[in-house]
Amino acid sequence: MADIAGRVWRFGDNVDTDQIIPAEHLVSANLPRLGDFIFEKVRPGVAAEVRKGDILVAGKNFGCGSSREHAPLSLMQAGFSCIVAESFARIFYRNSMNIGLLLVECATGVEEGGTLEVHADSGTVRDAGTGEVSSFPRHPPFIAQLVECGGLVNMVKEGRF
Repeated sequence: MADIAGRVWRFGDNVDTDQIIPAEHLVSANLPRLGDFIFEKVRPGVAAEVRKGDILVAGKNFGCGSSREHAPLSLMQAGFSCIVAESFARIFYRNSMNIGLLLVECATGVEEGGTLEVHADSGTVRDAGTGEVSSFPRHPPFIAQLVECGGLVNMVKEGRF
């Protein structure tokens, strides 16, 4: 997997899927626009500020709540390249891997607006501002391949399954 570096957006514990993408936006067939509505009820305006390659950093139990696949998809559509959290709700974790969104289970003290470097192959994240390095369990080969291919559908299309 490639190394990633991006600007950080910080969120706390127990961020649920309703906060990520409000339910009223789940009826749209315009999937590329889902990113326009992320966090609109809890952090209005954040969707317009996120740039391609940014990294979302959160606390415990990120993605809890319903099992909607739109939640990780909307984060990808908004431009996030990676989500780093102390822990993830299992269904959110699986949905993210199925679409190729890299998730990293790791605690880091990086501040919002700082730059975080994610080194998936070595299992480390580094706060570019302070130099602080944290480690995380590396992904099993199948999960790493899913992310590298851009998700399960792409993996099947490429005949790598």
